[in-house]
Amino acid sequence: MNNKLWQSLANSWKIPELRKKLLFTAAMIAVYRFGAHVPVPGVNIKALEAFFNSGAAGVVGFLNLFSGGALSRVTVFALGIMPYITASIIMQLLTVVIPRLEELQKEGEQGQKVITQYSRYLTVGLAAVQSIGYIFLFRSQGALPGLTLVKGALILFTFTAGATAVMWIGELITARGIGNGMSILIFVSIISRIPGGVREFLSGSMSLASQIGFIVIALAVIVAVVWITSGERRIPVQYAKRIVGRRMMGGTSTFIPLKVNMAGVIPVIFAASVMLIPTTIATYLPGGQNGWFARTFGPSTVFYIIGEALLIILFTYFYTAVTFNPVDQADNLKKYGGFVPGVRPGRPTAEFLDRILTRLTLPGALFLAAVAVLPWILYRFLHVPFNFGGTTILIVVGVSLDTMRQMEAQLLMRHYEGFLK
Repeated sequence: MNNKLWQSLANSWKIPELRKKLLFTAAMIAVYRFGAHVPVPGVNIKALEAFFNSGAAGVVGFLNLFSGGALSRVTVFALGIMPYITASIIMQLLTVVIPRLEELQKEGEQGQKVITQYSRYLTVGLAAVQSIGYIFLFRSQGALPGLTLVKGALILFTFTAGATAVMWIGELITARGIGNGMSILIFVSIISRIPGGVREFLSGSMSLASQIGFIVIALAVIVAVVWITSGERRIPVQYAKRIVGRRMMGGTSTFIPLKVNMAGVIPVIFAASVMLIPTTIATYLPGGQNGWFARTFGPSTVFYIIGEALLIILFTYFYTAVTFNPVDQADNLKKYGGFVPGVRPGRPTAEFLDRILTRLTLPGALFLAAVAVLPWILYRFLHVPFNFGGTTILIVVGVSLDTMRQMEAQLLMRHYEGFLK
């Protein structure tokens, strides 16, 4: 297995196009991590370190995890990719309720470019609003001594420009690199915090038996995530024979792969982003981190976990419906002479695919929600001193699998053996 893996990696490096994509992705990640260590001038970092290390950071501490620690260091990329993710969520939801946006979405690539441009504008606006909130928060913690209008404007523009640059880096990775840029940047931010989390875990008060038990559970969860993410149901498709000119076409058999988790890791990212919006706003209200709303609905609370689990299920169905349209699939099959054995072409085929997809998505959505809740249960009842929740596990594993699939597709196109066989 190890020899096969290393051979596949060596094959991927032999392909010039794939090698360029890998190097470009690595270069963009290096730029992102460099910006996550360039501090904003005029900030007392030691005062903020005391705030984040005290455990009172709440939702801001959770956002710090998604920024790879850039927020606690108050760097140029302190906001990370979260403003862009939030803007993308808002635009996808608006396409359902605003007819004009729905028309743009149906126009294909050209309409999608317009929606993407709207998302960029919204990202800049959200980054500016979030920057103002952080300025007030840092000031209340004594991290901005002698704050003036000019100094505040400098920090505001730096944070906003940094968020815009991160958005640009993510789009470049998607267009010219390997994987989804948004997911890759979150993945890099999370794994950059793993060494500190492992140190905290090993230096905790858990016994050796409890640590081994936790490691076994963590490995079992990772295996289950890989199994569910890779699981699919194959719907057989038969193409009728037809004569084109003097040649006989068709008569072949294939299948439609319907994945158990067709939406991938996107619902998890979306759910975490939506749940952070009200709790982030609450931190800027009177009472801040210690206010009633923040204490009741902040991360690691019962209501937050329940809300995140429900949103994961909702977004799984929503994103699956966006990525796979049974009506379009049935029309395409009918157009090219394909049919599902035992099912009439056209509308009956669409209803059949929709029924199968709905039943198939439910266990996948419930599994994602369960994995998001499980680490909270371990922390709440077993007091595991580990600051990586189920959301981060799903993101890390899901992004890894998606990236490997894209690399495998590149290898298989050039007759090399892939990673996932």
